[in-house]
Amino acid sequence: MAQQSTLLLATLLLCASTLGAQVTSTAKDFTVQVSTAQPWTDSGLDLQTGDVLEISAAASSEKQAVSGVPACDAKGVTGAAQTADLPLPSAPPGALIARLHMQGTYPVLVGASTELHIEEPSHLMLGMNMSGTPLCHGALAVKLHVIPAGSSATTSQQTSRGQQLKSQLATAAQVFMEGQFGSDKSETGASNATSSGTASGADASTAVAPLKVSGAPLDAQLRRSLDSLPRRVNDQFQNQGDMVNFVIVGAQKDVQAALDAATWHVADTNNENAVLNALMETYDNKDYLAMPMSTLYLFGRKQDFGYEMAEPIAMVASRHHFRIWKAPFTWNGHEVWVGAGTHDIGFAKDKRNGSVTHKIDPAVDGERNNIGSSLQKANKAKTLSYYLPPNPVQDAKNATGDGYHSDGRLLVIFLQ
Repeated sequence: MAQQSTLLLATLLLCASTLGAQVTSTAKDFTVQVSTAQPWTDSGLDLQTGDVLEISAAASSEKQAVSGVPACDAKGVTGAAQTADLPLPSAPPGALIARLHMQGTYPVLVGASTELHIEEPSHLMLGMNMSGTPLCHGALAVKLHVIPAGSSATTSQQTSRGQQLKSQLATAAQVFMEGQFGSDKSETGASNATSSGTASGADASTAVAPLKVSGAPLDAQLRRSLDSLPRRVNDQFQNQGDMVNFVIVGAQKDVQAALDAATWHVADTNNENAVLNALMETYDNKDYLAMPMSTLYLFGRKQDFGYEMAEPIAMVASRHHFRIWKAPFTWNGHEVWVGAGTHDIGFAKDKRNGSVTHKIDPAVDGERNNIGSSLQKANKAKTLSYYLPPNPVQDAKNATGDGYHSDGRLLVIFLQ
């Protein structure tokens, strides 16, 4: 693992040193008519990483009602009912919305105007936030102003950003080297740098907003299913590791959309992909937020997905992360996902073989609550409940030998 992490870090440092050499382009303007005739209108506009897209809209027909149906307005239809089947339930009905891919991307609110900073190659689709019978009549004239990456309007920002990335990488390199070769610090030379600063002491618990947790008891069927869950995950050698500390109830597509809205990123599956992705994204002046994640096992198989969250580049040393597995049971027809989350706070020696690995915050309940808080903040959690199963894990060690402690409860998250 040490060689792989060193390769990734060296690649990132090389990438950061090349930032600033950008190609100057000129801004472009387009106008697109968006009507109620179809759910989505293809703008025909391809966007590149680093582009800035300014969108403004106005009604292109007279703003008068026709047979009691109001004229379309980019801000939304006044008095229209807010329903769960809208493409973007959190936005006003009838409002102008955008999607940055042809299919499968959660839409964003545009309204009368907005500015989007493009983080990956995209294709712009536009529509109105409605489903079924149109809520209004007429069309919207949508003006698009594209400032390409590397234009004079963004060059100064990119230059300062390149310097920031270099500084972050230097810090991450120092943290990594301390973890690999030791330092004057105690606890096997571990560095406790966190994504929000430097943590000291044995516990660097994640500070999160208070959770709004339901006090109602869980359904008896669900409680029985949760009681049957393994309490801990294991590595390929059957060494028991992180505790199972949260559950998400919802379909796979809803889970993925919710985590995306809560700014969780899918981890790279191997280090070769990580090096390539880091190279490409840094050249595109984009944060690398997909540090590889090791494989762990539950229900006799490896994780279905790994997710992580961290400040740019600091992810090399510090990140919030979790793995989830689809449970072998459902509840009331809903899929159930079982997760194990921990907070990496630096590097330490792997007590199994003496190599370098990530060190976790031993207060693992902080990461459990951070996961719930992120989904609650993104308005994706309908209900959160704590559940204490029989034989709870309260003091244990993970597969690399680091100790951790917990109150033993599962956080059960029901999605909207």
